[in-house]
Amino acid sequence: MLLVEYPKCTTCQRAKKFLDSRGAAYTGRHIKEENPTADELRAWWQKSGLPLKKFFNTSGLVYKAMELKDKLPAMTEEEQLALLATDGMLVKRPILVGEDFVLVGFKEADWSAKL
Repeated sequence: MLLVEYPKCTTCQRAKKFLDSRGAAYTGRHIKEENPTADELRAWWQKSGLPLKKFFNTSGLVYKAMELKDKLPAMTEEEQLALLATDGMLVKRPILVGEDFVLVGFKEADWSAKL
């Protein structure tokens, strides 16, 4: 599995502890140093079954500074994916990518159900 995370994020730290406590095998990826590409984000979004808006870090400073709450509804999905690919801090984290699932954000019950 791939864990896309920001090491300073407390939610990401909790997710890593959760995975480690279960002996789950995963590869970590620093979201700011290696931002997901638009193609990766598109594939993850499609595999997740979630609305694309769920991939935005709506509580983040970059999201708020760009006033995306008002701008996203007018943007196409391709424009949103391209925007997400510009800055890892716009992307909700952690993201856990498995062979047949993608989890966005850490909800222990959801992660337990998948692992």
